[in-house]
Amino acid sequence: MQNIAKITNDLIYVGASDRRLALFENTYPIPRGVSYNSYLLLDAKTVLFDTTDASVAPQFFENVVAALNGRGLDYVVVHHMEPDHAASLMDLLLRYPDATVVTTAKAAQMMEQFFGSKPTNIQLVKEGDTLSTGAHTLVFTMAPMVHWPEVMMTYDSTSKTLFSADAFGTFGALSGNIFADQMDFDGEWLDDARRYFTNIVGKYGQPVQAVLKKAAALDIQTICPLHGPVWRENLGWFIGKHDVWSRYEPEDKGVVIIYGSIYGHTEAAALRMGALLAERGVKNIKAYDASHTHVSNLIGECWRASHIVLACSTYNNGIFTPVENLLHDLKAHCLQNRTWALIENGSWAPQSGKLMRAMIEEMKDMTVLGDTLTLKSAMKPEQEKELAELADLIVANLKFEL
Repeated sequence: MQNIAKITNDLIYVGASDRRLALFENTYPIPRGVSYNSYLLLDAKTVLFDTTDASVAPQFFENVVAALNGRGLDYVVVHHMEPDHAASLMDLLLRYPDATVVTTAKAAQMMEQFFGSKPTNIQLVKEGDTLSTGAHTLVFTMAPMVHWPEVMMTYDSTSKTLFSADAFGTFGALSGNIFADQMDFDGEWLDDARRYFTNIVGKYGQPVQAVLKKAAALDIQTICPLHGPVWRENLGWFIGKHDVWSRYEPEDKGVVIIYGSIYGHTEAAALRMGALLAERGVKNIKAYDASHTHVSNLIGECWRASHIVLACSTYNNGIFTPVENLLHDLKAHCLQNRTWALIENGSWAPQSGKLMRAMIEEMKDMTVLGDTLTLKSAMKPEQEKELAELADLIVANLKFEL
């Protein structure tokens, strides 16, 4: 059964959602599923913007047939060759062999890599090239490394719609409403949008900034991403989030506490730090156990907050593995410009503090407040004063930044 939705009178949503997939890119948990978006323009010429992942291909093909309503398909615009958007391409072309594929030279090369050959009918485009489909004029703009090198976007100058590839996307399956303004996006979707950006695109802040500069020169009234809802209202707010994220600026002035604890003693000190911060007026403190929170969620939270308290046991004379993995991932994703406070634990030879500090100092524009608070097995009552002093440093720094 077809399941399509109108975006405008001549632009139809023909994508589909997958709620069965546990891990996006076999890495990131998606308990709310994910959508694979595809759009069909019904002008004098018909244009399909991207295909979908193979997992939803049967639904996708039913949707395309229903939206075309007996018409042929003239063009397929391929913005991005990642299989979650392009796996259905060759099957589509078997069904519509007269369609012309419009894409970049790099994407055409990747088609050969994935499929063993290029489509018979292919039109390569570069920055600023246009395609008239009748009433609409499509303008192609390159977006390399957002987040693959072959990526491009399409701006429909007639409807003022940006087909943004993976940019402005988010995790989460669609449930009928396809527009962000029909949802509680801030309450239910923003964390997933941030997690999507930081883990998938976050490393490529400079390329994202370049795309945002291009976007600023356009009159954009609708954004159609490849994942998540379509934007037609409050675009400035969502674009602004991506500006902050891609500049590695903290989204919130606040504290996230992340701890790696083996038997609970490091956890107790970390949570006591949270209580001391709360007593000093800090609001919206978030605490996470690194052993039980997926690292993609922790990366999103480190991107969000200005201040990070990292409490960690010493393990095999090193950093407790979940925390060490987090620090490696934060470095790989190029997190910058955060303020840290450190707590270490070790029953006979505490080492995690100096090792965490060394890893943090390898990252750009990081500040570590004060000395590392060292525990031996468990926090002693007399160390409450040291913990309070570290909390005071965090609060003073927060107020300074405010």
